[in-house]
Amino acid sequence: MARTVDPAKHAASRQQIMDAAALLFAENGFERTTTAMICDAIGMSPGRLYHYFSGKKALFIAVLTADRQETGEVLGELRRREAPLEALLAFVEHLAAPATVHPLVSQLVLEAMMQARRDEEVRTILEQVDDEERAGVEELLVRAVESGEADAGLEPREAAQWIMTLIGAMYLGVLDGDTSMDLLAQLRRTVRGYLAPACD
Repeated sequence: MARTVDPAKHAASRQQIMDAAALLFAENGFERTTTAMICDAIGMSPGRLYHYFSGKKALFIAVLTADRQETGEVLGELRRREAPLEALLAFVEHLAAPATVHPLVSQLVLEAMMQARRDEEVRTILEQVDDEERAGVEELLVRAVESGEADAGLEPREAAQWIMTLIGAMYLGVLDGDTSMDLLAQLRRTVRGYLAPACD
């Protein structure tokens, strides 16, 4: 008789593995992190870990895409807001917020970028995530332009890519651990100024 799996416990164990792996990947890099190190960190046998993830790369990819569903849900909620510019700024803050949590988050992003140069599968998945996020920014930006809240002279795709570049720069900018500045407020101010309708 097959053992019944408790979905809640399964999800909790999977998240525990991902949390430990994220920390180790950020601290040591993908190549130097071993499954044994991850297992030791959470007191789990290798056999049990492989019950949740097929291997180290699958776990790495799961860590990198952990927020993908939540980001889609946030975008869906923001689509329903009546103030397009505020919806766009809220989405930008959502994408940038993890960088303010801990410097290791930015270190993990940097490691992902480095690994993407070595591994085509990782690169493809990161490009897909980036495309989804940029498309969300572009969609909300178009609404802001149509409402008159953003400069009609902006080319939406180019403007969205520039905003994504600003978000990426914020992640790289906190690698030294200096979070004394309210980075999200500064980012919001910068994006708002960039989008402001041109004066006649």
